[in-house]
Amino acid sequence: MSKTQRNVYIALLAAQATVISLIEGMLPNFLAFAPGAKIGLPNIVTMVAIFSLSYKDSFKVVTMRLLLTTLLGGTLSTFMYSFAGSYLSYFGMLLVRFLGPKRVSFIGISATGGILFNVGQLVVASLIARSFTVMLYLPALSFAGILAGIVVGIVGNFMMKNIATIKKMQSEEAKNSKLSRQWYEATLERK
Repeated sequence: MSKTQRNVYIALLAAQATVISLIEGMLPNFLAFAPGAKIGLPNIVTMVAIFSLSYKDSFKVVTMRLLLTTLLGGTLSTFMYSFAGSYLSYFGMLLVRFLGPKRVSFIGISATGGILFNVGQLVVASLIARSFTVMLYLPALSFAGILAGIVVGIVGNFMMKNIATIKKMQSEEAKNSKLSRQWYEATLERK
């Protein structure tokens, strides 16, 4: 795979995540027990990036999505919340991914990301409010994060198995990393 093709793939993932994020912001809240909670559909793209690109390149996708979403439809406060949630979620999913496909599933990694995204946002809210009582909202948001993570994980898993371009990128990354190879082989076994 040429560098240009890889850069185009990264740009397309970032653009898709940005568009999905902007559309999700227009949708009504589906989780009535946790006001303000969203499904986190852009994390589908983050999961695809984590499993089909190197760490450096998947980080680029998350960063570009964060910046583009803020520029196209955000404010400073939405940037702060998204920054904390996105990066805590991303790094947490990377760490859990290191457990390997025998110990954790794609859906488990996604659920971890859903919970950590909410934790990141609540930490920022606590700092802004100068009170950690905001963290009392964590149990409801954690439950919402798990549900959202399951949905995102199922959709992302389906995409990883059935979209040729993603499978091709994942097989390319499997040549460069032992961990990526393990996950790629696990994906092939589950068919």
